Amino acid sequence: MQSSQPTVADLLALKGKRQLTKLRVESLDEASAANAAGIDMLSVPPEVLSLEGFRTVCPNPFVVGGLEPGAYITEEDYLRIAFRLLKLGANAVYCGASLGIVRRLRDEGIPVVGHVGLIPSRRTWTGGFKAVGKTCDSAMMVWQQTKALEDAGAFAAEIEVVPPAVAEAISKRTNLLMISMGAGAGCDAQYLFATDVLGVHDGHYPRHSKVYRDFHSQYQRLQQERIAAFREYSADVASGSYPAASHLVRMDAAEQDRFLAEMEKTPLV
Repeated sequence: MQSSQPTVADLLALKGKRQLTKLRVESLDEASAANAAGIDMLSVPPEVLSLEGFRTVCPNPFVVGGLEPGAYITEEDYLRIAFRLLKLGANAVYCGASLGIVRRLRDEGIPVVGHVGLIPSRRTWTGGFKAVGKTCDSAMMVWQQTKALEDAGAFAAEIEVVPPAVAEAISKRTNLLMISMGAGAGCDAQYLFATDVLGVHDGHYPRHSKVYRDFHSQYQRLQQERIAAFREYSADVASGSYPAASHLVRMDAAEQDRFLAEMEKTPLV
C-alpha cells in the first residue's frame, strides 16, 4: 500500500495551524480503523507494533511506539527497544523516563515524545489521579517540565489534565508539539484512547474522554451468542445430530470392505 506517513518535521510545521488527532490503539483492527478514518497519530504498544502486518493495515499515521515506564530501566534498555520499534515501523517513541534517557535517545536521533502535567507513573508526587496546574506554583511546575523536555531534545509532549489556559499558554511558548489529554483545544493535538472512544467497558471513563460507541453492550451480546452456540453444539453431540453425513468424508464401499478385511488379518497388540 502507498504510504503517506508524516515526518517529525511535517508535524512541527503544523504547530499552531490545525489540531492533529491522536489515538492509543491496542489491536490491528483498531490500527486499521484509525488508518481508514484518517487519524494523524497513533500511540502503539510494542506488542502490537510487533504483530505481522501492522504497517500493511496501518500505513499512513505517524506512529509513536509506547515505552511503558518501569518496563525498561537502563539507557541501554531504552535504546535497544527504541531502535527495535523504529525498525518495526514506529516514527517516534514515547518516553516517560528521566531527562537523561530522553537526552540519550535524542542523541541517537530517535524522536521522543515526553509527558508533563498528570504523569500516571509519577502521580504520587502530584496527589494521585487528579488535575495538575490549578495553582500558579503547580502551573509553573508544568511549564518547567515542558522546558526541561525541550532542552533534553524531545520534539513533543503529552500534557495531561491541565487547565486549558495553562496548556494554551505553554503551547504558545514552546517549540514542542503539545498533545492534549484533557488539556483543552489550545494545544497542537488531541489524544484519546481507542478503548474510551469505542466504549469497551462499563466502568469509569476519564473526564476528558468521549465515548462515541457502546462496544461493551455489543461484546456482552456476542458473549451470550457464544454461550448459546456452544450449548447447541454440546446438545448436538449428546443427541447424535453432530456430526451429520454432510460433515464427513466417504470411502468407496469396495475399498472399505478391503480395509476391514485386511484389518482382521492384523494381530491385536
